[in-house]
Amino acid sequence: MNGTAELLEAAQRGDQEACEEMIRENAGLIWSIVRRYYGRGAEPEDLYQLGCLGFLKAIRGFDLQYGTQFSTYAVPKIAGEIRRFLRDDGAVKVGRGLREQALLILSTRERLLHDLGREPTLSELAEATGLSAEEIATAELAAAAPESLQQETAEGLTLESTLHDGSSEEDMVEKIALRSAIDALPDQEKQTILLRFFKGLTQAQTARILKVSQVQISRLERRALERLREAFRP
Repeated sequence: MNGTAELLEAAQRGDQEACEEMIRENAGLIWSIVRRYYGRGAEPEDLYQLGCLGFLKAIRGFDLQYGTQFSTYAVPKIAGEIRRFLRDDGAVKVGRGLREQALLILSTRERLLHDLGREPTLSELAEATGLSAEEIATAELAAAAPESLQQETAEGLTLESTLHDGSSEEDMVEKIALRSAIDALPDQEKQTILLRFFKGLTQAQTARILKVSQVQISRLERRALERLREAFRP
């Protein structure tokens, strides 16, 4: 148990090798959950990648003081990640390459957060992963769960409340494939929406990351939201 606890603590500090070792040691657990979802239109390997993403989120969120085993905590995280994908898969298809990029981004962000003592900038994340800022934005948007529509910005706004006036979150996602609509936005508008509504940053923080003025961010956000509203209109 001590070895597991030490490995978990290292993984939580952003140690990439520790994360990978934990995944290897728990591959059997992940596959046991994946098998429950066979026959639902997704490839087993794709489901396993999603299970790994849920497992990494469990690493990030687990507290040794919970008084429960890590595996007990991880199981619903793994299953939840797979269920979210299957629920939304009819509206938005997420390719294996994008999911693998999302896993890389998640683990790299955790490592940089530990090393830097703060959230890494988009440019720092791009340098560390070897991906472009556009690839990072695309991967994170593609892998984002539908409940991201209710993620609040620093000002308390949500993308759902900004774009829509009533129907349920799940109906809205199925109706317009929101993430595909966002992915079709011009690059700076797409990154603005990602940082503002999916990361919850202020306009000032977003401006610093994208290296433009806050006024420009306001304009980019306004134009992007108008394009997205057009996607809702019949």
